[in-house]
Amino acid sequence: MATTTSNGVLGAMGIGVSDLDRSVDFYTRVLGMRQLTTFTLPYMDEVLVGYDARRGPALALMHWTDGSDPNYRDNPVKVVVYVDDPPAVAAAIRAEGLEVTREPTPVPELGDAVVGLARDPDGYVIELLQRPARAES
Repeated sequence: MATTTSNGVLGAMGIGVSDLDRSVDFYTRVLGMRQLTTFTLPYMDEVLVGYDARRGPALALMHWTDGSDPNYRDNPVKVVVYVDDPPAVAAAIRAEGLEVTREPTPVPELGDAVVGLARDPDGYVIELLQRPARAES
């Protein structure tokens, strides 16, 4: 099997969403991302959200408009976000009426990093990780 070496960079990951406006609201207002750009294609509407438009990957929220019937619910996908205060973000998710499946707590196997799990409006797993402390210069 051939192996390719690349200096590529992950630009975005996409998830299908049942209600584009609701998902954009969740990822921007509740998780603190920013809306980066919007695409209207003949078969789909797509909004890219992320924390930094200049670097780092984005999350493409995709809603099909072509009459197909995609499954938007409870797909086996995990979106991992680094946040300053996982318990506060978990509380904000719960306040939206969404499920927190694992309260943010330290995980010894990860150097006591605080980790929590929740669900977005379409049931995708959201992993909340404590943002690593920045080294002071």
